Amino acid sequence: MELREAQRRVDEWIRSFEEGYWPPLVNLARLTEEVGELARELNHRYGPKKKKPDEPEADLALELADVLFVLIVLANEQGIDLAGALERTLAKYRHRDAARWTPRGE
Repeated sequence: MELREAQRRVDEWIRSFEEGYWPPLVNLARLTEEVGELARELNHRYGPKKKKPDEPEADLALELADVLFVLIVLANEQGIDLAGALERTLAKYRHRDAARWTPRGE
């Protein structure tokens, strides 16, 4: 799915409810919660804090998608085209970090 399509679909879903978009700081809190859940899962898998024996493993893909969903909500609420913003960010990294790491040989 393209980013513009994802933004459209999230907007369509949010607008199907009377409450609509929540204020930006509420969505920032939601984003923080979702990133925390992602961090918890990664820490359980790769860090020193292991899960309890009876604690199920979370779906890492869904944790990442939850973060993406809230980022899309924030972008939509602020009128930001994420595809365009990502293109600008990639250009920034290409320029700024062009000589930062060793390129792979082809």
